[in-house]
Amino acid sequence: MYKKVEAEIGGRILSIETGKIAKQAHGSVVVTYGETVVLVTAVAAREARANVDFLPLTVEYQERFYAVGRIPGSFFRREIGRPSEKETLTARFIDRPLRPLFAEGYQNETQVIATVLSADRENDPDLLAMVGASAALGLSQIPFLGPIGGVRVGFIDDEYVLNPTVTQLAESRMEIVVAGSQDGIVMVEGGVDSCSEQEVLEALYFGLDGLQPLLAMQKELQEALGKAKMEVTPPEVNEELAQQVEDLAGDGMSLVVGTADKMERSEKFHQLTEQILEKFLDDENDQSVEIKAILYDLKKRMMRDMIVVEKTRIGGRKFDEIRPIAAEVALLPRAHGSALFTRGETQAIVTATLGSGDDEQRVETLDGMNFRRFMLHYNFPPFCVGEARFMRGPSRRDIGHGALASRALAAVLPDAEDFPYTIRVVSDIMESNGSSSMASVCGGSLALMDAGVPIKKPVSGVAMGLIKHDDGVVILSDILGDEDHLGDMDFKVCGTDDGITALQMDIKIKGVTREIMSKALEQAQAGRHHILAEMANALDASRDQVPEHAPKIFSMQINPDKIRDLIGPGGKVIKGLTAEFEVKIDVEDSGKVTIFAPDGKVGSEVSERVKEITEEAEIGRVYNGTVQKIVDFGAFVEILPGTDGLVHISELDTKRVNKVGDILKEGDKVRVKVLNVDNRGKIRLSRKAVILDEK
Repeated sequence: MYKKVEAEIGGRILSIETGKIAKQAHGSVVVTYGETVVLVTAVAAREARANVDFLPLTVEYQERFYAVGRIPGSFFRREIGRPSEKETLTARFIDRPLRPLFAEGYQNETQVIATVLSADRENDPDLLAMVGASAALGLSQIPFLGPIGGVRVGFIDDEYVLNPTVTQLAESRMEIVVAGSQDGIVMVEGGVDSCSEQEVLEALYFGLDGLQPLLAMQKELQEALGKAKMEVTPPEVNEELAQQVEDLAGDGMSLVVGTADKMERSEKFHQLTEQILEKFLDDENDQSVEIKAILYDLKKRMMRDMIVVEKTRIGGRKFDEIRPIAAEVALLPRAHGSALFTRGETQAIVTATLGSGDDEQRVETLDGMNFRRFMLHYNFPPFCVGEARFMRGPSRRDIGHGALASRALAAVLPDAEDFPYTIRVVSDIMESNGSSSMASVCGGSLALMDAGVPIKKPVSGVAMGLIKHDDGVVILSDILGDEDHLGDMDFKVCGTDDGITALQMDIKIKGVTREIMSKALEQAQAGRHHILAEMANALDASRDQVPEHAPKIFSMQINPDKIRDLIGPGGKVIKGLTAEFEVKIDVEDSGKVTIFAPDGKVGSEVSERVKEITEEAEIGRVYNGTVQKIVDFGAFVEILPGTDGLVHISELDTKRVNKVGDILKEGDKVRVKVLNVDNRGKIRLSRKAVILDEK
């Protein structure tokens, strides 16, 4: 059966329809907003996967270039197999709010695929894909406990805007995606131009209010055509076994959760697990999976009780206390900028590299070919957590963490007109025990300043956590890995001492109130300012200039009429300069010339050559010229490369001249003075004036 529902969102109609396309999928919808159309399907395997301790959910988001009437620019002229960064990030932010909302015990392989069929380049399809994923799951038999909705919030002229268009976002001080359910906000992702905590808080709840019609639409659709949900039997707990394991492991687990050092804590937990498994060793009845689950639950419960009831954190820190920080800059002698940032057991080496316009990243999207002058790449090698595993390039997590850090730092970068370098920041995580993305932000800020990039202000980041147990709620600053995994919220906040530049939040529970959110932002602000003060001990502002071994950029303005002289016939002149000095020279139609040189000396030499080639005649100045042509009424003399003027016969000497050839011949060197340059560019020269001046 076919059904369509619609509502006005942000002043435009958003519709969801089902029953027309992809009917063999377990759930499918087409979401339309303006002229942007996205198909989303949901399918689940019939049988549950055995012996898995995670939800086997896969979310894919794919953009088709026919959606904007374009043929892909790749060699094969088809969409490449590897997802683009946009596709990866969108799939990730769809997955995050969905994952906690499946019935407990559900372990069937599940796949959600969102395909962009049409894009009007004003309404981003990513939010349609999120809403469609929730709607498709809701219509299917898959035990999804939604719905959820998602909107984008902008802030233009001090007014919040729901789902701003691409054009409007260019004027907006924030771009925040808010995902929510009936119970409240479940995910936040976005960048902000140094807005205050109160402005951000208002934006989050403005978004939550704005997405309510999306929830109502999905409920209407599900009530009309939704399939009966499959029954899921929550995993049975062997109470007798659980009691035996807890009795045996209780004292040992207390030692585990009380151990501050991550690696030592992990080793103690491993040893305790091995000891317990050995006591229950039974070849005929393998209970290892069940026992490991019991031990994990015990660890989680004891750690949460320690925080909420005993008011004690791992390592004994106060709830709002930041781990010890050590920061060092100029770590690597040949990197343009580098920093080693350590916070507790999390450490990152972050570098900044400066390049020319040719180094900009070319990214083909539905909007066409885009060029990025700032890139941030995050790498999480296995050794940073003491593991040995295959390295297969950046994961979705790596790309997501890099995107968050990139948003945080992009807000403080100088304009291209003021600092025309391409900038690449790389964060290599050396150790990790929580908040490695925030270490990338802090280290990235220091590396940029070390490289002489004139950022507006230093940026720091802190990861906040939440433990909600019965009526007790505890907000934690600078969370550890275990506090993240066993907690109820991961809230990352980045910014300067003026305000927030980026944030990301995932909530695993229902009912996080506005009051809790406000307190988390306030506590994050204090933590951020503390970290900024510690960073200032290493470097508190950008260096006055880029390093000596960094490439140098020289800019000058020439007369646009002189561009042809600089280029030369067939590009001969500019190609010659480029080859001789090994530099890059960009010439704009406005006459702006940018020279990208390996060092300052070479750059200065090239600049002088460009000035010579494009120099214009100056009235009253004396030049050493070369006679190019003799005519009856005078001589044409080249005073600058490609520039000549006429010395009239009357201006050849102080005495009467009957024949030009009596004074000058072609090829002669002669000193001449510029008398005049008319509005057509014709130059009048005088040899006589030079003679008189020298008497």
